[in-house]
Amino acid sequence: MSVQERKQRERAERERLIVATARELAERQGWDAVTTRRLAERIEYSQPVLYSHFRGKREIIGAVALQGATEMAAAVRAATLAEHGPRAKVTALARAYLDFAERNPAVYDALFQLDGGLPYAQEDTPEPLKDAFAALLECLAEVAGDGVRPGLFTEVFWASLHGLATLTRTRRLLPEDAEQRVELLVDRLAVL
Repeated sequence: MSVQERKQRERAERERLIVATARELAERQGWDAVTTRRLAERIEYSQPVLYSHFRGKREIIGAVALQGATEMAAAVRAATLAEHGPRAKVTALARAYLDFAERNPAVYDALFQLDGGLPYAQEDTPEPLKDAFAALLECLAEVAGDGVRPGLFTEVFWASLHGLATLTRTRRLLPEDAEQRVELLVDRLAVL
C-alpha cells in the first residue's frame, strides 16, 4: 500500500468517525448538542482536522442524512421483499418507513427537517437520496392507479408517511391508533 493510499484510507476512517460520533450525539442529546468543538473533543482530533473534512455542522448533518437515506432505502426494500402481493408490500413499506423514523429520530431530522445543504428533487440530488426515493417508488408504482404518474403518487404517499412520522413523534397523535393509520393510508391511497 502506498503512502497516498494509506492517507486516503485514514482520511476516510476519520470522516466515518466524525459522522458516527455526530449521529450518536444527536440521537442521544439532539442536534443542538452537536457542535464542532464537542465533536473534536469526542473524536480526539483538533477542530482544524474536523474542518478539513467538513466546513461545519451543516455538512455533517448532510453526511448523516446521506447515510440515513441509504439505511432507509435498505430497510424499505428488505421489508417489501419479504412480502407477497401489492397490499402486503405497501403495508410493509409504510411500517418500515415509520419504524425507521421512530428508531432514528436524529437521522430522520437530518434527512427531512434540518438543512444539511443537500438538494432534493433536482438533477444534482445525491445518489443516496435518489435511491431512497427509488426504494419507495419501486413498491408504490404498481398501486398508483390509472392515469396517475407513479412518481407523483409516491410523493403524496411519502408526504403522508412523513406527516404520520412527525405527528406521532411530537405526540400529536395517539400511539394506540398507529396501526389503524397505516391500514387507512394503504386502503385510501393505494389502488389494490
